[in-house]
Amino acid sequence: MATLQLNNIIKDFGGTQVIKGVDLEVKDREFVVFVGPSGCGKSTLLRMIAGLESATAGDIKVDGKRINEVGPAERGLAMVFQSYALYPHMSVEDNMGFSLRLAKVKKAERREKVLAAARILQLEPLLDRKPRALSGGQRQRVAIGRAIVRNPSIFLFDEPLSNLDTALRVQMRIELARLHGELDATMIYVTHDQIEAMTMADKIVVLQDGLVEQIGSPMALYHHPCNRFVAGFIGSPKMNFLDVEVREASREGVSVALPGGDCRVPVMGDGVSASDTLTLGIRPEHLKLDDEGPLTGKIVVIERLGGATSLYLEHGSSEWILVADGDVAHRVHDQVRFSFAPTCAHLFKGDGEALTHLHRHPLVDIDRQENRAKPT
Repeated sequence: MATLQLNNIIKDFGGTQVIKGVDLEVKDREFVVFVGPSGCGKSTLLRMIAGLESATAGDIKVDGKRINEVGPAERGLAMVFQSYALYPHMSVEDNMGFSLRLAKVKKAERREKVLAAARILQLEPLLDRKPRALSGGQRQRVAIGRAIVRNPSIFLFDEPLSNLDTALRVQMRIELARLHGELDATMIYVTHDQIEAMTMADKIVVLQDGLVEQIGSPMALYHHPCNRFVAGFIGSPKMNFLDVEVREASREGVSVALPGGDCRVPVMGDGVSASDTLTLGIRPEHLKLDDEGPLTGKIVVIERLGGATSLYLEHGSSEWILVADGDVAHRVHDQVRFSFAPTCAHLFKGDGEALTHLHRHPLVDIDRQENRAKPT
């Protein structure tokens, strides 16, 4: 397959800078996911890699070779779009082999490549059908098959599952992950859905406003977000936040005031002083119902999901989410007590920067955690 390097990539549209200096390395056979809210620049970045948009500045390199001036068809990449873009009058086989036909590949070789891709994607019984006779998931597999037959150096996916219903999205996530393993391919995938990013990626690139906020493995971003934006974007339900006052700070930890008493969070307190205001972050799954807990809240909404139940709590002037066992017996309007382990908490400064946690999670590959946002 191939490696990809982006060096200080900038993109301007009519004087508006939408990509603001992105540096990134994608390793051979890596599955990298660009994730972020709408308008963050992730699809624009992918289109520049594909050659569908030109970079205003910076270098795009595949296997060390600069490809900025190379046309899309000559880059050796294949892109799968959100829309299937299948020819309605052609069969599945003809749709998958159309690019090879344009390249004047011989019919026998073309059919061999199409059949090989169809076997991988379990499309063999459907080769004679027209797109109108296919489900949404089957049409997306045909679009992926059209990319596979080209034997690209890198696969590019631009929100390919957005048009599918929930069940099909889950199924296709599994199929794409399996496909990555079978093809042993380099893949770059764009999505606004952090669940897709967490479940499929080797490495996640979190973008906001044209900048890379953080790069790392899914568990690195989950357990050690570099700032409040990443902490709130990665994880479902989203992280709870509460403004707190600092009681005491040192390199061994920071004590903050909570309604039920002080809590010492194991983070480095460099640059933090007593009476400063920080933001405490704690994930819903790290809160637990506790009859002796220091925190209290009134249940305002209950979401029962079978194996787990989400409790939405009024806690003072803020609302918190607590994920409990699926069989929890509480009802709306109940008052409950809850607690959390300080080692699971995060603290953020006023500018959103996370204080460095003293305890590294054993699943986190520290070498793959990077904070890439540039100062403003």
